[in-house]
Amino acid sequence: MTTFHVLSGANESAVHPEIRKIGIADVFDALRRGFDDFREKPSHYVFLCLIYPIAGVVLMTWSAGANMLPLLYPLASGFALIGPVAAIGLYEISRRRELGMDASWPHALRLHRNPAIPSILAVAALLFVIFVVWLLVAQGLYVTMFGATPPNSIAEFWNGVIGTEQGWNLILVGNAIGFVFAVIVLSISVISFPLLLDRDVGAFTAIETSVRATLANPVPVALWGLIIAAGLVIGSIPVFVGLAVIMPIFGHATWHLYRKLVEPAQPIR
Repeated sequence: MTTFHVLSGANESAVHPEIRKIGIADVFDALRRGFDDFREKPSHYVFLCLIYPIAGVVLMTWSAGANMLPLLYPLASGFALIGPVAAIGLYEISRRRELGMDASWPHALRLHRNPAIPSILAVAALLFVIFVVWLLVAQGLYVTMFGATPPNSIAEFWNGVIGTEQGWNLILVGNAIGFVFAVIVLSISVISFPLLLDRDVGAFTAIETSVRATLANPVPVALWGLIIAAGLVIGSIPVFVGLAVIMPIFGHATWHLYRKLVEPAQPIR
């Protein structure tokens, strides 16, 4: 029986994968490779990633119907905090295609067989906790500026945010706080899930390696984060439908970014 391990990895000892220095060109090359993966079998990948627009619409409907309009924007933007979890299957497809293995979409649904699944779940749980904390902070900020009484309609909420000084303060402060959350999540997750799929190093090492990669390559990783943010905005405009194309490309590209940032344990063919 496989030993349940999370922190130290399969060998119960800390490993420290070597980090590479990359440039701006490598970021765009990772995007190109991600697009190539998406283009290889687009029907499979779009099918897999319909979860993104569906989840977006569900979040929008739920927040409006439950009279939780103040959380609509934090929910939509905070969904990006747990996006790396939903893209795990895409990393696996890119990994298998890289190795010349069968890359059909059912393999993205068989990750429970991966020996690193406890560590993957641990990192996913951490991202979910950060997501919940972001929602609580956003709700607390709204209550501080507008009080505990929720708006009666979308129009009232919109006018309160756009047409008042408190509203503009909410936008500025809220986005500043959201930026901090985004930086934290980007640094701990930019390559942690691909690394765990590739090597069973444990959750702690995966996060630590992701942070080291970010610190060693601040400009390329920051550019990557800006590209992701811009893509999410563009994909969300038509009722989140564009995410069914944007997110698969980003998911595949993340695998190739990982390959550029971390030295392989063994030479890649």
